Amino acid sequence: MRAIAIISAKGGVGKTTTAINLAFSLNKLGKKVTLVDANLTTPDVGLYLGAPYVPIALQDVLKGKSNVDDAVYRHHSGTNIMPSSISLKEMGGVNLRRLSEITGKLKKTNDLLIIDAPAGLGQETLAAIEAADECLIVTNAELPAITGALKAIHIAESMGKKISGIVLTKSSGKKEIAADEIISMLEHPILSVVPEDSSVKEATLLREAVVETHPKSNAAKSYEFLAEKIIAQQDIEKSFFEKLRSALRL
Repeated sequence: MRAIAIISAKGGVGKTTTAINLAFSLNKLGKKVTLVDANLTTPDVGLYLGAPYVPIALQDVLKGKSNVDDAVYRHHSGTNIMPSSISLKEMGGVNLRRLSEITGKLKKTNDLLIIDAPAGLGQETLAAIEAADECLIVTNAELPAITGALKAIHIAESMGKKISGIVLTKSSGKKEIAADEIISMLEHPILSVVPEDSSVKEATLLREAVVETHPKSNAAKSYEFLAEKIIAQQDIEKSFFEKLRSALRL
């Protein structure tokens, strides 16, 4: 069971879009996955998916008012969503330390958790990182975004978290920093390059994931490729631990 925080120190790089489409792609590949919107102050997942208001949200669980299962909703795609409330008054009494407890419970009933962390490196983001097993870094091929990605990597690693890799989004191939240079700067592999694609904006207007509305688009294929990479990582780790257990038994 893995909990992966999707993080970026800079806003506007496509972090939430990546979190949503990765979760939906993993679901399409047969994995039981829950997408957690850990952006408590300015949540986007519910807005992106056409459900800005829900009876019970993550904040209610963080306050101890509701159980974990009460705040999980099934999208028609089959993906489970734990949204946050867009109401600022719901922030009162929130205990961020409970987020790790919540993800721990969700991991028992899911193959993967995808945690959409807030942009930046504030307390909410740190709580999301702490609640995850590893972090996936989202960035653009521009210096400010890459600088932010480097900061996010350093913070996550200082907290003892593994970096799954890099997702390069909104790539146009023009006047951008080259992929090999980005890998050299960030010292982690690029798992997928998501092109600038009008279908992403169209999907957002439809309040859906692009892998659902435009499955043949280049963006959708890039997110599905990312999901395959994440599963491959999981299979490699599972194989390693199975071999280790066998060796210990001998």
